[in-house]
Amino acid sequence: MKIFLSAFACGLVFGVGLVISGMTLPSKVIGFLDIAGDWDPALAFVMVGAIGVHALTRQWVLKRSVPVLAPQFPEPPPTAIDGRLLGGAATFGLGWGLAGFCPGPAIVSTLTGEAAAPVFVVTMILGMVIAQQTLSAPAEQASTGGQGQ
Repeated sequence: MKIFLSAFACGLVFGVGLVISGMTLPSKVIGFLDIAGDWDPALAFVMVGAIGVHALTRQWVLKRSVPVLAPQFPEPPPTAIDGRLLGGAATFGLGWGLAGFCPGPAIVSTLTGEAAAPVFVVTMILGMVIAQQTLSAPAEQASTGGQGQ
């Protein structure tokens, strides 16, 4: 229950921050991406602020021998830059640029009544399911030697 409440509190703070900063508005994101037109730097300031808070908090947290709500700190993620990473980043950026949403703000916007947000969230989830099925199929075939189960 402590983990659930902690995750809920973090998500709530994140969502409130998105609303206060205006980052749930697709026009803010599109304005940031419009570097050749009427550029809006607000998203850059939000990112720099978030990175600063994260950097300071991370240093403080890593002084502990173990996390508060877990038995150990997770292993760092892989750092290899490969086709899967580049393809995912390009797809994410394309969706972000076309819709003006990324996952967090889209979920918050769904709750605040932005009309396009539910469509984005549903298609985002559908894309995740398709990607998971597509990417896990070759791994399953390799582990069974191409044989069905």
